[in-house]
Amino acid sequence: MAQSEPIFPKNRHALYEAHGYSAAIRSGDLLFISGQVGSREDGTPEPSYAAQVSRAFANLEAVLSAAGCGFADIIDVTSFHTDPDAQFAAFMAEKQRVFPTAPYPNWTAIGVNWLAGFDFEIKVIARIPS
Repeated sequence: MAQSEPIFPKNRHALYEAHGYSAAIRSGDLLFISGQVGSREDGTPEPSYAAQVSRAFANLEAVLSAAGCGFADIIDVTSFHTDPDAQFAAFMAEKQRVFPTAPYPNWTAIGVNWLAGFDFEIKVIARIPS
């Protein structure tokens, strides 16, 4: 059985310690990344939805990079939205920037009513390049 290894980006944000979780876990050649939100280094949210989405993707990129991955290595995406109807256009603009061409990763979008003070969260599974 493959050993699990926690992965953290260089500039870990305060939420990892405050809530007791790893940014990601490497298991074999798979990387399971915890939900990333639009938090600044001190754990506070960006003020606008669009800024939260942009920062969440930047935080995601930092975790991927810490494991030697990039956006192209993502195979599965789950996104969480507190007001999907109002937020979808802003989210899709950022998603299309990050994943501009096929093949696209799997994707599931979920509407939720609570994200601990945030309006967007994204979690992914990636394959670590050999």
